[in-house]
Amino acid sequence: MPLTNYKEARPWAKAIQQMVSSRKMPPWFAETAAVSFSNDPRLSSAEVDAIANWVKQGAPEGPRLSTVASKATPPSPFDLTLRMPTPVRVPARGEIPYQFVILPQRFDKDTWVRRVEVSPGVRGVVHHVVVYVRERGGAWLDGKPEGVPFSSPGATKSDILAVYAPGQPAAEFPESMAKLIPAGAQIVLQIHYTPNGKAVEDRTVVHLSYSKSTPSKRVLTLQIATTDFLIPAGESNHRVTAFGTLPNDALLLGLFPHMHLRGKAFEYAVAQTGGRIEVLLRVKPYDFHWQLYYRLAEPRPLPKGTRLVCTAWYDNSRNNPRNPDPEADVRYGEPSTDEMMVGFFDIAVPAAMDKNSFFQR
Repeated sequence: MPLTNYKEARPWAKAIQQMVSSRKMPPWFAETAAVSFSNDPRLSSAEVDAIANWVKQGAPEGPRLSTVASKATPPSPFDLTLRMPTPVRVPARGEIPYQFVILPQRFDKDTWVRRVEVSPGVRGVVHHVVVYVRERGGAWLDGKPEGVPFSSPGATKSDILAVYAPGQPAAEFPESMAKLIPAGAQIVLQIHYTPNGKAVEDRTVVHLSYSKSTPSKRVLTLQIATTDFLIPAGESNHRVTAFGTLPNDALLLGLFPHMHLRGKAFEYAVAQTGGRIEVLLRVKPYDFHWQLYYRLAEPRPLPKGTRLVCTAWYDNSRNNPRNPDPEADVRYGEPSTDEMMVGFFDIAVPAAMDKNSFFQR
């Protein structure tokens, strides 16, 4: 429901108090963390008390602010908006494969992007969006049509510009850091739709804000993931682990875990020498319907050779109310009824270094 003014908020006053007092709102699922996060929305005790006192007093309306309406159209906060030329028709029911759309525009020069906002046309049916940078001359999607949706494109190692999921804010990078769209590149959308009972047409939009100057660091989105797992039927705490070693120095900027409906908890850790494990972040509970990006308040250096370990826990039992089928063994798959185990993370490297050169040991 909208809560943009007093009239809309007043009927929900007691519910608001209950949700903030129980710490269910604002949503934040970091149970354990060795680092602090700049987007931590949790309220202070004084703020929770202020809401409780407001409700106790009958939730009165505060003083109205005088505003001056302007007829002028406010300037766009974005430098470029990319729209799907044709909509994707999402049926009322059933599962549809990932839809891919190559946006026709090519970038005529190297473009540094500091902020990316993905805006689904129909949020209720968009499970996630991955925004890829398709460089000129690559074999991926060669021969595929531009501007119209299609499926089954094959695997890619293309750079990720942004990832959207419910609960995700716009991707914004620290001062002097940005993502690069090379000259001649195009943007490709990978969209996972989940029909919700009503046939609709979606036209997802991507907004870009450019860096005002050439940055000193380039941001890369990497992932630690595995598709080799089986979650037994009825298992309430099944554990899956994946790990990787950084081939070069990097700065860690943010963490974004991704699972499906049986996801229970997710952990990022650094394996120290001597076998000690430092937990950077443990998300518990994991909420499939509100997937948060955890942006570090200060970038953390990850020296060359750092071993990152991601661990996911799944509840495939009847005790999980979101479980589509507790009688089924579950493997990796794209539909929400299957499972995924992906630990996305953003790093910053020297501006001249791309993903291929970062992985040269």
